[in-house]
Amino acid sequence: MATGQIEKAFDEELDTLRGTICEMGGLAEQAIIEAMAALVRGDHDAAARVVERDHRIDALETDIERAAVQLIALRSPTPDELREVVAALKIASVVERIGDYAKNIAKRVPSIEDSRIRPISLLPEMARIAGEMVHNVLDAFAARDAEKARQVRERDVAVDDFYNSIFRALLTHMMEHPHNITPATHLLFVARNLERIGDHATNVAEMVYFAATGQHLGDRAKGADTTVIAADDIGNDPYGR
Repeated sequence: MATGQIEKAFDEELDTLRGTICEMGGLAEQAIIEAMAALVRGDHDAAARVVERDHRIDALETDIERAAVQLIALRSPTPDELREVVAALKIASVVERIGDYAKNIAKRVPSIEDSRIRPISLLPEMARIAGEMVHNVLDAFAARDAEKARQVRERDVAVDDFYNSIFRALLTHMMEHPHNITPATHLLFVARNLERIGDHATNVAEMVYFAATGQHLGDRAKGADTTVIAADDIGNDPYGR
């Protein structure tokens, strides 16, 4: 095959890989929206559907890994092309984790709905921003738009600030109403999951920027006094996979 044909074939396969990652990201974004809606409504059935559909995100990650390995093995990519394929692999892994965080929010719905505590008003807005970050960073990935990726990273400060406000509000509530400590703790984990979604979207933004420019972004800004609750890592979360 002539060099031009090889390059065209590689570009087409890479575009297909990007499209699959964007499909995966769309499912993760929808899972965030639906998990939060189920939480607000106390809707068990909707929450169960979010949990069930997570397997589709996992399956797409497997497809992406297989396609990326085949692309590297058969197309002998240049260093710049290889950087894009490796970035795609990493991004797929991060998006899969975002899906897990949305699933974990959905799993908490039965533990919260019967409590007098309702999801405080900041949570849906925090979820909206985190979901938009996921959407926008995948748009940036598809378009190889370094500037849009940089803008996504800047929004993580807002998610951190929401998390800190929610943490303080729920901590105060638990001190005033000790009988509600358990459901309030579940809400803290919901806020933490959303904060981690923002962090992961930021990680993707940094990968997109590097893949597009070959340069690393500097240290990211963080919200003031970001608070870390117990079970910071998803693996320590009893609602984790």
